[in-house]
Amino acid sequence: MQQKQILIIDDEKDIRDLLGVSLRRLEYPFLAAEDFQSARSLIESDQPIDFCLTDIRLPDGSGLDLIKLFKQHRPEANVAVMTAYDSTDIAVEAMKAGAYDFLAKPIRLERLRTMLENALGNNSGPSDARPNLSEQLLIGQSQPIQQLREYIDKVSRTLAPVLIQGESGTGKELVARSIHGLSGRSAAPFIPVNCGAIPSELMESEFFGHKKGAFTGAGSDKEGLFQAAEGGTLFLDEIADLPLQMQVKLLRAIQEKCIRPVGGHRETPTNVRILSASHRDLQQAVGEGKFRQDLYYRLNVITLQVPALRDRREDLPDLCAHLLRRNWGGDNPTVKILPDAMEKLSRYNFPGNVRELENILMRAAALCDGEKINASDLDLNVSATSAEQTPNHLEINDLEAHMAGIEQKILEQVLQHHQGKRKAVARHLGLTDRQLRYKLIKYQLND
Repeated sequence: MQQKQILIIDDEKDIRDLLGVSLRRLEYPFLAAEDFQSARSLIESDQPIDFCLTDIRLPDGSGLDLIKLFKQHRPEANVAVMTAYDSTDIAVEAMKAGAYDFLAKPIRLERLRTMLENALGNNSGPSDARPNLSEQLLIGQSQPIQQLREYIDKVSRTLAPVLIQGESGTGKELVARSIHGLSGRSAAPFIPVNCGAIPSELMESEFFGHKKGAFTGAGSDKEGLFQAAEGGTLFLDEIADLPLQMQVKLLRAIQEKCIRPVGGHRETPTNVRILSASHRDLQQAVGEGKFRQDLYYRLNVITLQVPALRDRREDLPDLCAHLLRRNWGGDNPTVKILPDAMEKLSRYNFPGNVRELENILMRAAALCDGEKINASDLDLNVSATSAEQTPNHLEINDLEAHMAGIEQKILEQVLQHHQGKRKAVARHLGLTDRQLRYKLIKYQLND
């Protein structure tokens, strides 16, 4: 198999030579260009180029324009930008333009190796040859959901941080899993964490780990979420719930790509892609002084908006069929939904979105006669939340309390069904062990 070839673009000969030595050590063939025009000639030639490392500032052009040139002539190739330590804001702009990643000068060999392995592993051909994971996870064929899949496919090709916005219950974690699964990091861990579910006094230890004896009760070394996600993706759900003090430490970890465990004396490099999500308006939180502006700009390189269920009602039949298959009988679910029930669902506004739809179906399936759900089995106040109205009159705190109550009841029922066996409960609810543990603590069900 032919080795992948790298293009180096930098006007400083010493940097080109140094990168050439590093690439030889990593056994990658390479080409080199000293300015925009010579790079353009190589890009437009028939020379094989699988990856590009370019400086942002060139004597006769910009690295941002080179990214556009690659998109036009070599869309299958990834481009990473090199930047001085104090110009990372420009690198963020490059990632918004489609750059795969950025490397701070001086470039460390191990960082270069990891990036090339990830990038060239992801560079396996056109998008239609890659597994359509987003279609497996994000059910429906409506225009908003198809557009979301297109965006997921694009951002999965880069290492740019992505902020996933959407109401509670819309499927933000599924979007994050799709991005990870379509990326060159798919073989590495995907670690989700709900920032609002971690006690503030344990946050630093949870994120960065701790050393034995770092504090009372630290009887042994413990790895944190960053270490657990090494080489993969760390998904920070409900990032707006992160305390300001922890926001500072997270910002440093993202900027420096290094972490220090609690009680540790040395920083260790980390290779983690950050995806984050929130149902709140982070820009508003910045204006209110509840979220750091510098962290917001680091996380919000690319924004994906997940549509509310009421904005894609045509997906309801597919979603209901999927949820029934998942919870009752696989490909041939024993519980069926009748047309009058589907019609009633289509007139409901779903303030809790897909998560609420699943709760409604679970409740109806438990109460229906003969394993057939009809309209009377659906406990819905359609007149109060008809399709012509919006739920803006609801207080968000009331909605969150209502949804928390539903979540707690379901958790109690599933715990009882599985006789308290936590692994079975986590598998039934599609939760990680960590997520289940936090929820049990949250609802005081961990006895």
